[in-house]
Amino acid sequence: MEMDTPAAGIRVPSAGPFRADVRGPVAQWRPSPNQGPRRGNARPRLIVLHYTAMESAGAALDRLCDPRSEVSAHYLIGASGQLWQLVAEDRRAWHAGAGSWGGADDVNSRSIGVELANTGTHPFPEPQMIALETLLGGIMDRWKIRPEGVIGHADMAPTRKADPGPRFDWQRLARQGLSVWPEAAAAEGQGDFAASAARFGYPTEDAASVLRAFRDRFRPGAKGPESAADRRLLADLAARYPAGHC
Repeated sequence: MEMDTPAAGIRVPSAGPFRADVRGPVAQWRPSPNQGPRRGNARPRLIVLHYTAMESAGAALDRLCDPRSEVSAHYLIGASGQLWQLVAEDRRAWHAGAGSWGGADDVNSRSIGVELANTGTHPFPEPQMIALETLLGGIMDRWKIRPEGVIGHADMAPTRKADPGPRFDWQRLARQGLSVWPEAAAAEGQGDFAASAARFGYPTEDAASVLRAFRDRFRPGAKGPESAADRRLLADLAARYPAGHC
């Protein structure tokens, strides 16, 4: 695929296609028709990470650019680190759907969506993670998005989504300042799980779904009813990263 006009908000060298980093792949401009203006003059304050749940990046790219699908994302990253841009960063891609974060809905207008080619059943390959880390750093710098503003699709829509799932390495991102991670020792007491969830940003209509989304991200593999460890870790996140700061 050839790169046409660079997307708005992307820093491009004077000649040649956009390179996220010398380690990273070339971002190919593959415009999707599934987009529109951000509503209410909203600016991106969130980055929402997804997995495609499809067998190949090519199949996902076709679907994200098919007007009949009515879905898109700003970026798609393949397993080998290939990077495609489908929607300009200042435009509204159709990736998040129904849900909310920090009590605000229309997440599409408030976010940039990044799709990772993965079925959800296997780990995310190293080249893909390197490309994602480079991409996140640039987006966060351009739009002044804080680490707590990098969330998963399951975080803002826990009753209907599971991506990027328990195999995604959130702690790796947090070590680089590209997301957040709880510090159990920092929390005094345990707090109330529902209250902490709401303060951190989760929609709280379904407690079981929120617990599953929280564990997939911060305690992968944890099972059973809500525990003291869940309450302690979420209380720390809520105290240090209340959603109003995004």
